Amino acid sequence: MNKKLRNRSLTASVALLLAVTTACGNNSDNTNGGTNAKTNTATASETTNTNEPAQAETEAPAIDPNAKYDPPIEVTAVRYTDPTYKFKDGDTIENNVWTRAYESDLGIKIKYKWIVNGDQYGQKMNLTITSNDLPDIFQVDSVQFRQLAEGGQLEDLTQYVADYGSELTKTMIDRGTNAKSAAMYDGKLMGIPPAEDYLGGAPLLYVRTDWLKKLNLPEPKTMDDFIAIAEAFTTKDPDGNGKNDTYGLAASKDLFGGYPDFSGFMNGFHAYANIWIKDSSGKLVNGSTQPEMKNALAKLQELYKAGVIDKEFGVKDGGKAAELQTAGKVGMSFGAMWNPLWPLQDGVNKDPNAEWGVFPIPSVDGTPAMAQSKADFNAFWVVKKGAEHPEAIVKLFNLYNEKIVGETAEPAKFHSADGIEFFKYALLQGGFGTPQGLLSVHKNVVTALQANDAAKLTPEEKSYYDKIVLFNGGDKTNWGTNKVFGAGGSWDVIGANYVDQSLLMKSEFFGAPTPGMTDKQAILDKLVLEKFTKIILGAPISDFDQFVSDWNKLGGEQITQEVNDWYAKK
Repeated sequence: MNKKLRNRSLTASVALLLAVTTACGNNSDNTNGGTNAKTNTATASETTNTNEPAQAETEAPAIDPNAKYDPPIEVTAVRYTDPTYKFKDGDTIENNVWTRAYESDLGIKIKYKWIVNGDQYGQKMNLTITSNDLPDIFQVDSVQFRQLAEGGQLEDLTQYVADYGSELTKTMIDRGTNAKSAAMYDGKLMGIPPAEDYLGGAPLLYVRTDWLKKLNLPEPKTMDDFIAIAEAFTTKDPDGNGKNDTYGLAASKDLFGGYPDFSGFMNGFHAYANIWIKDSSGKLVNGSTQPEMKNALAKLQELYKAGVIDKEFGVKDGGKAAELQTAGKVGMSFGAMWNPLWPLQDGVNKDPNAEWGVFPIPSVDGTPAMAQSKADFNAFWVVKKGAEHPEAIVKLFNLYNEKIVGETAEPAKFHSADGIEFFKYALLQGGFGTPQGLLSVHKNVVTALQANDAAKLTPEEKSYYDKIVLFNGGDKTNWGTNKVFGAGGSWDVIGANYVDQSLLMKSEFFGAPTPGMTDKQAILDKLVLEKFTKIILGAPISDFDQFVSDWNKLGGEQITQEVNDWYAKK
């Protein structure tokens, strides 16, 4: 699986597993089920006896958000799939457990106007917008969202969420403050926002603790500790094979991403790649161009020269880097909370004696390191202006939340089983959640393990609990689950450090791409990757100053102004 699909699969899978225990109850009353939300304020002659008081005559009937449409309604939509979608028992994307639930529970029939592969969706959606052939419900990116909202082509969902949203749905939306803000236009909620997850991608440090013990080294608490460990893992034969074939730090040609990720190392130098931070004057600046980044790159260059980093990292992607690490040849890596599930679990499968510890980012000085985090709000579910049943999108979202994480959730039926990911079939799928969803899952699971009582766990939490119980019984194939959700795992470190000690550095910009970003961000991203790689490989560190100048000339100065204009109006 390529890196893009792998990260999408892992992110979607874990983002769906939320610790929200309140949900709307099921109600079979069909009141308002087939009523068009735009016309539910019927006239007095249609709804009341003419002898009733005038005040009663003007009251609209109460809305039942759980009501089923009778007769059923048809809603048009578009969507994408990808090669990871699998089906069984004759199911298709048009006929599956979710489409059948939409009809049986809600009275909603989904009719797809078109379905394309994921890498074609953006282009196809642009053509659909240009031809003015919009379906009732569809997903857009942030640029398309802004275009349609400014053109008055989207329904305002503010009141529909208020009237039809389950408590679980409202919780999902309201807890994601910045995500909800990104889905607003002119003070109105114009789309169902994506998940707001600043914690899941925050970088952590993973270390072969069995190697630490063998070499009698302390756990890394400072950047000096980290450097000493990296050099020892490179030169002191930690795997004991008598050969000079180990490395202290994992790296790939991409430099950044969920694995392996240099941003965590840079954070230790108070440098923040590819996010927007405040400078001393309160102005937003890009972290990639700040002086602290120069210091971090200089140290990476030293480590590369010393052989701590694979000499061929510049031509290896994340998959190839993982092969080296799972073969037992790399002792440390920076990455996201899910790294124990991949690639570290593969290494433990090969060597059951391998043990990895999870640590917060070590600092180069006395100031604690802040772990950088960025949330790209670039996928919104919207309704075209004039759709007959705009409230249907909220009902679909209600059902999705309930079946995945509600009190009556059925994960084996609606989420996944036997290698089939059913959740992907749902129309409104893709990682909705809350800011501390999986952190809460971790806490609930650990509490249940300590009490040896899983009675209060949600179905998803219980699945983690069961795997950790198996691991504690000697099943190493569940090592990764324990290292993510168990005591001392990645979520434990995130909660105790980045949350409890407020050591999370969030990107200050989370709006729609500015005009400059649309035109020039790809050029700037390529510039960052090329120049940083060359410096690490040995180019003069003074080249960083020229990089900053080039970055500004190629569009960075314009984008910085646009970002600050956005921030001033936020």
